[in-house]
This record gives sequence, structure tokens and C-alpha cells, in this order.
Amino acid sequence: MSTRRLKRVVSATVTLAVASMTLTACFEEPSPHDAIRDFLVGWKEEDYALAAGRTDADPKAVAKALADAKLDLDATSFRFKIKNVARSGGQARADFTAEVDLGENNPLWVYDGTLPLRLVDGVWKVRWSPSVLHPRLQPGQRFAVQVKPLSRRPIVDRDGAALQQDTTLYVAGVVPSRLGDRAEEVAAQLSALTGYASDRLLSKIRSAPPSDFVPLVTLGRLRYAQLEARLKAIEGIEIDPQKHPFAPADPKQIIGTVSTLTAEGEQRLGGPQRAGDSIGRTGLQKAYQDYLTGSTVTRVITLDLQTGRQVAQLHELAGQRDAVEVHTTIDSALQQAAQTAVTGTQSSVLVAVDAANGHIRAVASEGMAQDKHGLGGRFPAGTAMSIVATDALIKAGVQLGLKVRCVPERTVGGARFRYAGLPPTTETFLNGFASGCVTALAALARRVKAADLTKSAQIFGIEGPWTLPLRSFSGSWPALSGDADKAMAIAGQNVEVSPLSMALVAAAVADGTWHPPVLVTKPASPAPAQPQTLDPQVHAALKAMMRAGVVSGTARAAGATPGVHGIRADVPGKDLSWFVGWQGGVAVAVLAEKTDPSAIAGRFFSAVRDVS
Repeated sequence: MSTRRLKRVVSATVTLAVASMTLTACFEEPSPHDAIRDFLVGWKEEDYALAAGRTDADPKAVAKALADAKLDLDATSFRFKIKNVARSGGQARADFTAEVDLGENNPLWVYDGTLPLRLVDGVWKVRWSPSVLHPRLQPGQRFAVQVKPLSRRPIVDRDGAALQQDTTLYVAGVVPSRLGDRAEEVAAQLSALTGYASDRLLSKIRSAPPSDFVPLVTLGRLRYAQLEARLKAIEGIEIDPQKHPFAPADPKQIIGTVSTLTAEGEQRLGGPQRAGDSIGRTGLQKAYQDYLTGSTVTRVITLDLQTGRQVAQLHELAGQRDAVEVHTTIDSALQQAAQTAVTGTQSSVLVAVDAANGHIRAVASEGMAQDKHGLGGRFPAGTAMSIVATDALIKAGVQLGLKVRCVPERTVGGARFRYAGLPPTTETFLNGFASGCVTALAALARRVKAADLTKSAQIFGIEGPWTLPLRSFSGSWPALSGDADKAMAIAGQNVEVSPLSMALVAAAVADGTWHPPVLVTKPASPAPAQPQTLDPQVHAALKAMMRAGVVSGTARAAGATPGVHGIRADVPGKDLSWFVGWQGGVAVAVLAEKTDPSAIAGRFFSAVRDVS
């Protein structure tokens, strides 16, 4: 075939193909898919003119209905998924799923809807009615949102008693039906006064049932006092004083403080909290914020436009997490006894734990912080560390009756130790321990291996892996090389501990097993540290030695109450002293400045006996 003939054939074929496509297009029936797409896309993107143009009703009325639905729901966004499209002649139906984001970190409101369609002059149109927005929305009705704030849950002691006292918060809000056409003005005035976004305030007002009180701003006592006159000057603003359990009871610094979230804080914090909600600032209130607040319950309802009354509830959205109480191990009676015992001292802290399980029963302080110093303090252990060292010494064969010289000064491996207590004398290991004779104790360093001292420290939880909801310190243990390091460890001069870690050491001797600390039992959290059982021989020896500490040693001020065991230990070069011991099932560590910690412990044990 010639080139010219080939070109004519190809040209004719293309022309026929184009003609065929044109004829097909002319006779093809219109599809409802474009109408479905444009309506849902316009609704989603807030291009209400596009959506309304695809309906069989007045475009202005439909556009207004779509815009009002977003305002009435205070919705952040709409999303849609087509499930099925069915057609029968000039009628069609599109089933879809709607996902509505109601904001405030609520879960999505998901519901199934239907778009009925019909052919109008050869063009597919959505058959408009309010039920297009939701199957249960009828003419003469609108959406509304009811918000029910959940009260903050309490932190409770071991017996379930609240560890907070009521404080008054002031909730500023409105009843929409009483505002008339002043909603926008009121929102702007309140925004200027408090800093909350005026559009968010207005959205809350417009989306609420008209006869409901709508809380807009929650203020604490001081902030309310500053704004009271100007708030009351805004016509339509109503104030609802409410009692909330915000003021912490003892141990105040452990429980922590609560405030209302400011508008600025809302922007910084994010999460489930909203402006005006309660937020923990310190202590357990901060650590368990998400548990204590939970989330607001949101109900989507329909209202009759004439009466303003509720017609139906379409959905209830619970928060992402229900608010729950936080159960602590604090014993309020022991806490009161501990606080009384330290009151009047210059600077002291007392931590009491249950010897049988490591539960923290009380943390009291005067001139120190319960959390920063009681749980997380880093202090030299002094000769209180001889309790831990005794474990290694007994296992190394050292007997309680071993004779050892207690002298004013001694050098061990180049490390110098001084003792200002007893005059030079020959003491037994037991008596040197009870009197805290640092020179006698340091002299025993040559009788024990460094690795064995380190193992004993581990048994008593020093430098162990704790998990408490508040910052705490389990201690620091140095690498030991020669006799000097060992002697300093026995004397506690290169070891740091917290009052909590030493209370647990006392508890281990009282019970025979070291337990990791526990402050909160619900919500439960796993404890990474495992209990450690003491060697029976060591346990018996330490109980005898610590009884001697209150009978004949330097801790006699604590021994007035029967059954008390413990030792007093001074920190060289500092005005700090320890008492570490127990009575019954309660173990304590007391750290005091310029005060005999044994006397503090004695007052505590005496009070415990009276309340038990």
C-alpha cells in the first residue's frame, strides 16, 4: 500500500472513532455520582454554594442549613465515605458514613446517612430535607450539643479518705436564651477580659441548648477576686460558685496543687484539657492529671426550634478515659503523727513505710520539702550505712563480740576518720555500731571484700531501679577499690541516700525482706525492683544491734516507746543527723539539722502507739 493511501485510511479511522465517541456521549444517560460528589465535597470543604447547587431546593436555604449545622454542632470538621450507590430509573440513593469532629479532643461522632436523589430536567439533584444532614433530624428542628464537665476525682489515702479539702471555684457562663442577639457581643467582652478566644466562646454559646447554663470560664479564688467587678458588669454573664476538692491535705507537697487552666495554658498544653478545666501543677496531682480529670461527656441532641426543648438524643460521646480516683498508701493517722513530730524543728524530714511491703505511710517535713528532700533528696549516709555494711561483715565472719578500738582518730588506707563521742576505749562490734563510732567501724574495712559490700548495698536497694510517680532517689554507691574506699563506704562518707531509701533499709531489717517503695496502688504500675530476702543470720544480728542502739547507744531518745529499734548516725562535717529504725510494723528514717533525730522519732512512735 502506498504511503498516501495509508495516511487516508488512518485519517478515516480516527474520524470514525471520534464520531463514535461523540454519538455515544450524546446518547449516554447522566450519572448521579457527580451530584453526590459535589454535595459531599461542598459540605466537607464548607463550599456551601457548591453543595446547595446540587440540590432540588432553594440554594440559599440549603447553604444556610449546612452552615448552621456546623455552628449548632460546634464542629471542627466533617468527613464522608460513600458506602453504596443504588439507582432505579429517575431515582437514586447514596448511603454514606459521616465522621464529625466535635473538637475538645472528643472521639469522632460517626453515623450513617443517606442522600436521596432524583432527575430534574435531565440533571441529578439531591432531594433536600433536614434528614439529609442526619436521618433523625426533622423539619423545624436543629442540632445542639450538651456538655457535661466531669468533676475532678480525688486522691485518697489507704482507707479511701480524700486527701484534699474543698475550695471554691467560680464558673462564669451564660444562658443563651437570655442573651437575645447579644451572644457575639458577650463573647467578645468576655474574651477581652479573660484572654479566651472569642470565636470559641461564641461557638459554645451557639451550639448549646438555649435554656441550659453554658459554662465558659472557670476561675480560682484570686483570679476571680481580680475580675469579679468587671465580670459582673458584662450583661448576661452569670456566676456559679462551685466546690471542688483542690486544696491538698498532708502530705501537701506529695499530693500537690491544682489550678484552673488559663487560655494561655490551653494553647501550650494541648491534650484533653480545655481552658477552665482543672490541671495538676505539682505532686501526684500533676503526675496523674489524665486519670484525675478524665474528659467531658458530650451529647448530640436535636431541639425543637419553636420551644427550644430537646426532641431526641442522637449520640453520647464519653471522654477518651474515665476519670478515676488515685489511691495512695498514705495513712492519714500516721501522717498526722509524723507532722506533729517534726513541727517546731529547724529543718527535718521523716519518712515512714510499712515494713512488710514498702508502702509509704507518711512523709512529713519542717523546713524541708516532702517530695524534693523526703523522696528525692541526696544526702550523705553517715554511719547509718553501717546497717548495710553489717550484712557483708557478718557474711565475712565478723562476730558481734569482736573487739575493736574506738578512738578519736584513725587512718584506714590513707582515709582519715574522726570521732568526737566516747573517750578512747575498746568496744565490741555491736557497741561500736550502736554508738556510731566511725573509727571503730572504719577499722573493719580490711575484713570484707569490696565486691561483697557492693552486693549488700544491692540487697538493701541502694542505687536500685525504682519506679515511683514522683521523683525519688534510691541512693548512689561508689566503685570500691582499696581499703580507703571500703572504710568510707562503711562510714557512709562516699555514699548518698534519701530519707526514703533509708526508711526502706530500716524496713528490711524489721521484716527480714527489702521491698521496693510503693506510693500509689491504683492505677497500678509495675515495680521493676524485686524484693530481696536477708540472710537469717544477718537479720538476727541486725535486730539485736539496732535494739542496742536505743537501749545503750546514741538513739536512746527514741527508746521510750516499747519495741523501738534503731540507731542514730551523724554526718561528719555537717549539722545533719539520721535516725533509722522501726517500731512494730512501721519503719522510719528521720533526717534533722541541729536537732536530735532520735527525739523526733520518739515523738512519732509515741503518737503512733496512741492512735493505733
